[in-house]
Amino acid sequence: QVQLIESGGGAVQTGGSLILSCEASGDTSSSRVMAWFRQAPGEERDFVAAIRGSSGNRYYGDFVQGRFYISRDSAKNIVYLQMNNLKPEDTAVYYCAADTVYSFRVENYAYWGQGTQVTVSS
Repeated sequence: QVQLIESGGGAVQTGGSLILSCEASGDTSSSRVMAWFRQAPGEERDFVAAIRGSSGNRYYGDFVQGRFYISRDSAKNIVYLQMNNLKPEDTAVYYCAADTVYSFRVENYAYWGQGTQVTVSS
């Protein structure tokens, strides 16, 4: 079992920045890949970014367009999502996810955090 605790959400204006954090605990061998997804009201949960623990390879959703950066402190089992130049359409609940193999699909992640709200006002 892996427990994921997100933090760092909040409200910002257009063009602002936020850093989300997700700390993993428990069986961290099952969290070799850590990812961020987001879900706006009435929408599906979408892939934002992922990072592999072994290689450090990073993956991003198409909409990111260089605005977000995912990083990982493997010693502390924490993954970060630096979000810059935020737009109102980035407003959503952001979820941390973990599993052993990389995927951009929601259904391929076994472990999820409770989510943290990000609100971007115009």
